[in-house]
Amino acid sequence: MAEVLLKDVVKEYGSVEAVKKLNLCCNDKEFLVLLGPSGCGKSSTLRMIAGLEDITRGQISIGGVVVNDTHPSKRDIAMVFETYALYPHKTVFENMAYPLRVRKTPGPEIDQKVRRAAEILEIESFLDRYPRQLSGGQKQRVAIGRAIVREPKVFLMDEPISHLDAKLRSHMRGELKHLHKELNQTFIYVSHDQTEAMAMADRIAVMNLGELQQFDTPQNIFNKPVNTFVAGFVGDPPMNFLPSLQTLEGDKWVLKFDGFTLKVSEKLRSQIIASGTKFQQDLEVILGARPEHIILKTERTSEEDMAGKIYITEPLGSYMIVDVMLGGERIKVRADIGFNVEPDDRVFVELPPDKIQLFNAKTSNSIIHPMDDVSGCAANGQ
Repeated sequence: MAEVLLKDVVKEYGSVEAVKKLNLCCNDKEFLVLLGPSGCGKSSTLRMIAGLEDITRGQISIGGVVVNDTHPSKRDIAMVFETYALYPHKTVFENMAYPLRVRKTPGPEIDQKVRRAAEILEIESFLDRYPRQLSGGQKQRVAIGRAIVREPKVFLMDEPISHLDAKLRSHMRGELKHLHKELNQTFIYVSHDQTEAMAMADRIAVMNLGELQQFDTPQNIFNKPVNTFVAGFVGDPPMNFLPSLQTLEGDKWVLKFDGFTLKVSEKLRSQIIASGTKFQQDLEVILGARPEHIILKTERTSEEDMAGKIYITEPLGSYMIVDVMLGGERIKVRADIGFNVEPDDRVFVELPPDKIQLFNAKTSNSIIHPMDDVSGCAANGQ
């Protein structure tokens, strides 16, 4: 078992609290991604798991064993860094074999493990080359291979492909996901790129300012964000936010914003009630709508369609991003590439009521998807 458990973990750098009472469970053989902007505490968390940073307070266990005071070399982990950290004077074979030679592993076993790792990573033909003779992607494969030969319980990866070009980065995402399946081991991966996280993770831990915001599957992170930070950080383009007022018109719940009125659907009303949130008259809320969920039209087809004006269009090959001025707010809409409009053209916007999100304007927390146990520990009985 290689479950990784963080309990009330705090990391302070002088007066700065980089990680704030973090509780997190990574299941055995899970691919977990720590996601967040620069300075959110994700790399500090990974380095504490590895033993490269001391824990200020709290407890970390790997495979049921507390490792707070365990030397990094004794934690049975392998770490892959953003920089390859390869020895320039050693061949690919010797770079990959180095951790085994340090352990005084017998030569035939070293040869077997290195060649097996090279086969998995498809770098068998590079074993006699030196790092200077390799491309960036090939160097990163060697660095990953050096981790594989150690056969650790847990693989820790700190933005290992962030410096590669877009095409190679996309390729390496698929390779890493395949590698995880092939090795069937626990992976904890740090990234600031939400595309990487969505593509590879079994679960994503979204962090901001040292705090865990949401820990869930990629689908739930995208479709059921628990606050405006998560909703705005995950998605490209990010979610649109419209300051609104939740109120009553007769016996109907409605949302009002910038001169527009949107009826609250029965489904949305049921979600609000099911969440345990009581209806509050004239409550300031934030209406969230993802660009791909908004419907853009050149003619009004419903009384709830809202009139807007094209601000700019961005053709992106198979689709386009259209910026629309809706009252005083500017929103982004994902549209078909054939949607023929020009700046200042009049258009109509439909917000499908079963796709919108609602957040409390004061707390920024979701009204329809309230946070439960954000650590994900409850599922493990922790």
